[in-house]
This record gives sequence, structure tokens and C-alpha cells, in this order.
Amino acid sequence: MARRVLVAMSGGVDSSVVAHLLAAEGHEVLGVTMRLGNHDTVEPDGDKPTCCGLDGIRDARRVAAQLDIPYYAVNYEQLFAEKVVDYFTDEYLSGRTPNPCVMCNQELKFGKLLELADDIGADSVATGHYARTGGGGDRHTLRRARDASKDQTYVLFSMTQPQLARTLFPLGDMTKDEVRDVARDMGLATAEKPESQDICFIPDDNYRRFLRERVPGAVQPGVIADADGREVGTHSGAANYTVGQRRGLGISADAPVYVTEIHAGDNVVVVGSAEGLLRSEFDVACVNWVAGPAPMSPAEATVKIRYRDDGAPAKVFPADDGTARVEFVEPRRAITPGQAAVFYDGDLVLGGGWIGP
Repeated sequence: MARRVLVAMSGGVDSSVVAHLLAAEGHEVLGVTMRLGNHDTVEPDGDKPTCCGLDGIRDARRVAAQLDIPYYAVNYEQLFAEKVVDYFTDEYLSGRTPNPCVMCNQELKFGKLLELADDIGADSVATGHYARTGGGGDRHTLRRARDASKDQTYVLFSMTQPQLARTLFPLGDMTKDEVRDVARDMGLATAEKPESQDICFIPDDNYRRFLRERVPGAVQPGVIADADGREVGTHSGAANYTVGQRRGLGISADAPVYVTEIHAGDNVVVVGSAEGLLRSEFDVACVNWVAGPAPMSPAEATVKIRYRDDGAPAKVFPADDGTARVEFVEPRRAITPGQAAVFYDGDLVLGGGWIGP
């Protein structure tokens, strides 16, 4: 049955192909670019285009014209700054490593996008994420994409049942090469456009510069200590480091040392051996159980602790307060506070939350 579908068009090849595929299926397609930040004050790497900035709007508009579909650009810069950029800054200054893509999806792409769909009478929204949905009726599911190398369910774990019920992921059963082939066959303006970078609001990839400029004086030099509290060096600011980091420590040692902890309140970076990075257990906050209600007993799952992670077997112990305890079968390296932990049963996303403390 034909639907009225609002397609989030970033100006990249993926969302361009989504708009084409849905239009070819007979749906009434409307394109929209959500302008989420001022990405144009710093020159990006020439091979790393940004999304949702002026260049993205130009490319999305060109594709919409090629497909002969209505196109809109809406400005959510202020909300993006409050919900994503401030979160990003606060997390680093608190000694955690943020994941702005998850927060952007949660607060804007599947929040404001659906509100906009309601405003224009659209039945569904669609994006260029590589993921799959399933189920129906009272229960909808989120599943990994067919192309494991492109799967983006890790950054979608916070989706709710109402959001899943109205969201389409047309690329979930396609590979990136297949998407490119479709774009080339259709002569889409974005067919050869390179991938956009991960942090869209930092075009030069220099988050340390970004923090210095956004919060002047907040990043101050301090002590690097070992696990016993002995000073072994100095650092340029605790926010400049993340758990697992090895490079840039400026410490001379007989064996490699890594950041094992960050104590932002004391402005201390703790370092240790590779063995010091291994942990078997950790707590997860703000857990969203995508696949259904929280289980009544410990759940066997494959748990991913970062985007580029195959996951590992674990038990997840849900708590009544919306948290959970994860216990891996084998210790994992560099379990990083602030990152997401996402739980899977095969290709089914069970849920996920934020690694504490």
C-alpha cells in the first residue's frame, strides 16, 4: 500500500537512494534535510564531506529535483546545540567518552523528524541507516543489517516502539556497493560522494580544539598517575584523553602504558599496563529494551561496547531502576564510560544503555 513518506536526506548517497527506491515503489515521497549545526566555520578535510550542513542541503536539493519530489530544509541548530553538542562537551569534561550519533538519533532524527512527519501528514519516515525492522501489531523489532560491515543498529538502540512502527530502513538488505550501483544507474548527483565523517559538527576531526574553543579555560593541565597514585607525568587536560589511549601520553616506560581511568573532578589521568584495561563486569544506565519489556531474569546476549566491535558473549542482569549489570564470559579491553553497550540475540537488538560510571 502506498504511503506518504518523509525521507531524511543528508545529501549523501545512502539517503538519496532511499528517496529513489521509495518513489519507485509508488510512495508519495517528501525529502527533508535537518540543518543541525553550523558546520561551515572550519574547513573540513577535502575527502570528508559533512552532512546536514550547507553542502548537504545543496546535494539533497539536487537529488530531490532529479527525482521530482518536494524538498524542505528545516533548521534545528539550536536544539542540536542543546541536546547533542552540549552533551558531547559535558561528557568529555566529566571524564567520559560521548557518542553523539546515538544522542542525535534519539533527540532529533527519530524525535523531531516524526513530529515533522505529523505536521505534514506523513505516515512514515525513512532514513539511510543500515538496519532492518520486523514484527508488527503490538511489537516491532530492530535487527542488524544484512551488510555486517555497515550495520548501524548500535547507534539506534534507543529507538522506541512507536518510532519503530513508523520508520522505514530501505537499505537494511543492501550492501554499500549495491547502493552505489543503484545511484550510478539512476545518475544521482551523489552517486560518487564520499562517506561523511563521524562527528558532523567538528569538520576537521579535532575535538580537542573544539573543546578549548567552546569552553575556554575548562581544559587545564594536570597529573598523570599510575594505579598506585604515583605521579608519572603531566597531561594537557583530562578531557583530551579517553580510556584505552596509548599515543600522546609523553611517558617514558619499559613497557607500553595506556589510559585506564580518568578522574575529571581531580583532573587526574590514570595509566597502566594493557592488563589494566581488562574488565569483565560493568554497569549500564538508562537501559532501553527495544525488543520488549525488560527480562525477568538474566539474559544471555552478545554485547557490543563500541561501534566497531563484533561483540562478545555476556549475561545481562536487569534492575528495576532502569539500569543493568553486564558480565562478560571473557574479560574485554577498554570498556569506556560514556559509550553505549548494546545487547543482541543473533541479529535481534534486545536493548542497550550507557556504560557507567
